[in-house]
Amino acid sequence: MRRSPKPASKAVARAEPARRHEPVPRLNAMMECDTAFRVVARRYLRDLTANHAATCSGNLKALHAMRIALTHLRTAILFFSPMVADGRRTQITGELKWLNSHLGAVRDLDVTIERLRKISRQRRQMMHDLVSWNARRAGRYRRLVRALRSIRYRRLIGSTSDWIEGGPWSVSSGKLAIRQRTCPIAAYGADKLGRWRKKLLKKSRTLADMGIRKRHRLRLLNKKLSYSIESLEDLFADKRFSGQEFALAYLRKAQKSLGQLNDDANGQSLAAALQGNRVSPMPFTSSKREKRLIRAATAAYRKLAEL
Repeated sequence: MRRSPKPASKAVARAEPARRHEPVPRLNAMMECDTAFRVVARRYLRDLTANHAATCSGNLKALHAMRIALTHLRTAILFFSPMVADGRRTQITGELKWLNSHLGAVRDLDVTIERLRKISRQRRQMMHDLVSWNARRAGRYRRLVRALRSIRYRRLIGSTSDWIEGGPWSVSSGKLAIRQRTCPIAAYGADKLGRWRKKLLKKSRTLADMGIRKRHRLRLLNKKLSYSIESLEDLFADKRFSGQEFALAYLRKAQKSLGQLNDDANGQSLAAALQGNRVSPMPFTSSKREKRLIRAATAAYRKLAEL
């Protein structure tokens, strides 16, 4: 008999998404950083929990949305890291990383399997390999559902919600801590985005010569910057954020190319892990495809630098 999901605890209930009739708070340029952090973090914690039930039911779109919301939440914590650095942050971020590992394992297989289906239409002898891939995906998905229905997950949601609202970071009486909390978000955000953008452009100059690992780190830095800009979209009308909309467009173009390169690398790695199941070698990538994607990302960074 199939077990019914355990009822949500009070901690989870506090983090459940707001109803449609409840207004979603918006950022404004003079909003203090502690309030801005709560607005942004609550938004993505709501999105995360809103997709929980559908993900447990096997909805692929919900799983993808849940992972995106989680990445946004982790990025927000990193973006405001000087302000929210307290004794509980390390534990919170560690648990969010644990959740991301479960979501990512299934999502990576979904992307790879979809790619394999396209290849298999042209190579019928590869069709039987999908059985092994789907079996691996089913196992990973079962682990994910166990994690999502676990006490550990419920505690994570509750403790994260409590920490966002009133963690030690929010009551520190030090002068620096108070100054960080009361700094207007537009001033802090514009400066932070500028520094991250400068760092990204510097690292992107050697993209053509990067190996898989360095390229992966560049992709994460690209995602970190683009997700942070998206989180501050309410501030685009402020003159300090002029050009961010165009910057975001170029970052998304670079992200698309780097993401495809990363998917190719993941596919190759997953295929190697399944070699023992007599899975055929898969042509996930080619030198021509790799060069084309690198050129596209490089062009996007060149446009970003010209802004």
